[in-house]
Amino acid sequence: MKENSGRRFLISILLASGIIAIITMSAFAQTKRKKPSPGPTPTPTATTGAEIISTADDQNPPLVFLDPAAVKQNNQPIDDQSQKVKDLTARIKKLEAARTNEYDEKQKRLLLNLDILTRAEQRADGLRKQLFEMIEKENTLKSRIDQIETESRPESINRSATFSGSMKPEEIREMRKRSLDAEKQNLQSLLNEVQSSHANLTATVQRADAMVEKLRFKLEKEIDDALEDPKDN
Repeated sequence: MKENSGRRFLISILLASGIIAIITMSAFAQTKRKKPSPGPTPTPTATTGAEIISTADDQNPPLVFLDPAAVKQNNQPIDDQSQKVKDLTARIKKLEAARTNEYDEKQKRLLLNLDILTRAEQRADGLRKQLFEMIEKENTLKSRIDQIETESRPESINRSATFSGSMKPEEIREMRKRSLDAEKQNLQSLLNEVQSSHANLTATVQRADAMVEKLRFKLEKEIDDALEDPKDN
């Protein structure tokens, strides 16, 4: 009987100890949830113009104010890109202006060469017209000289003196002969000058025609080059 009573007493003590331990742990857990342990006190740091941190509520995120200089530095790559775009646009406009000026210069040069060619052709035509007039005048002089030679024959002079009805036919024949000789001499002198001018004018016309051909060839080549130039298309 005494042995059973000792066992019951021991079991009662163990149960009481377990109950006390459970109650103590439950109370400790509730106290821990109600009273959070204070965190470490933050070390104050010196603030600069770059940022100001609000400590009014440690549970809220800090407010940060950026320095305008820092914002400007962050925008620096954007400013660089904008400047590069401006520079590229300016270069393109400059190239377009240079191309326009080059095109205008080509047009002016073509028009100038065309004007020179036109004037050269007009000059060549004028010289050729003078040459034709010179040839016609030369032929007229030659025809008149040939006619004088025919009229200077003795039978022609006698016939002319007979038809004059003069009482002194010898004097008439002599006067007629001297007159024809003088006219022939003057015409021959004039014919020599005309023939000399004819030769010089012929050479001038040839040079003018050669110049016209040279200018025409040059102008046609420039026109072909301008049409084939891909920059002008």
